[in-house]
Amino acid sequence: MRHTLKLLWLHDRGRENARTITIRHNEIRLERLPRAFDGFTLLHITDLHLDIAEDIPHALIDALDRVDDYDICVLTGDYRAKTFGPYHQTLAAMAMVRPYMKGPVYGVLGNHDTIRMVPELEKLGIHMLLNESVALTRGDATIYLAGIDDPHYYRADNIEKATDQIPEDAVSILLSHSPEMYRHAAYANFDVMLSGHTHGGQICLPGRIPLMLNAKAPRTFCNGPWRYHSLQGYTSAGSGVSIVDVRLNCPPEITLHHLRST
Repeated sequence: MRHTLKLLWLHDRGRENARTITIRHNEIRLERLPRAFDGFTLLHITDLHLDIAEDIPHALIDALDRVDDYDICVLTGDYRAKTFGPYHQTLAAMAMVRPYMKGPVYGVLGNHDTIRMVPELEKLGIHMLLNESVALTRGDATIYLAGIDDPHYYRADNIEKATDQIPEDAVSILLSHSPEMYRHAAYANFDVMLSGHTHGGQICLPGRIPLMLNAKAPRTFCNGPWRYHSLQGYTSAGSGVSIVDVRLNCPPEITLHHLRST
């Protein structure tokens, strides 16, 4: 692929694109959201692939430096580039990036990650959600954040376990590496689902038409905001790159999700 892009004179431009991370904003209006959480903001980062090139962590740090007003940070997986082998370079890169993430940080694993990374990620102050949930409180109000293990490759997801501690009438947000869980999330009565995995296509035709998305879900669920019945979702194009460190017609992103009560 890299050789083909060089022949087409697209390689250098694609590498520059991959290091220019966009900050996107997404507003989520929820009827049941407690008033205390009106304006609550989540910074969503996914598909970091930090070890694919030495300057990729610095591109993410530059983007994080341009964001300063959010309540929590959520990570939806794929911290390393390969799906096997050593991961220490990824952890070293994450140690560089982590100080630039403000507030509590929560994460789930992606299909490129190994569970062996979890203890070291948690030592960095990242609360990994492995088919479990946490309560987020503001005054007397509470909403819930849940995370499931990778549903795409490892198929280690357990949405029933993740919802065990969530009251039926509570507002809840699900972190899932892949959007493929949209039906299950809606059935489990989640209000919001945040995902990644697809890279938005990474290399797209003009008009952001993806050549490949690598997800067993309709294309409308594979990039940007979407809705399925009462479930509101967002699939981020991700901050990093996979296979080759280029992007065409598909900018990398980190996303600020603003919760609003109606």
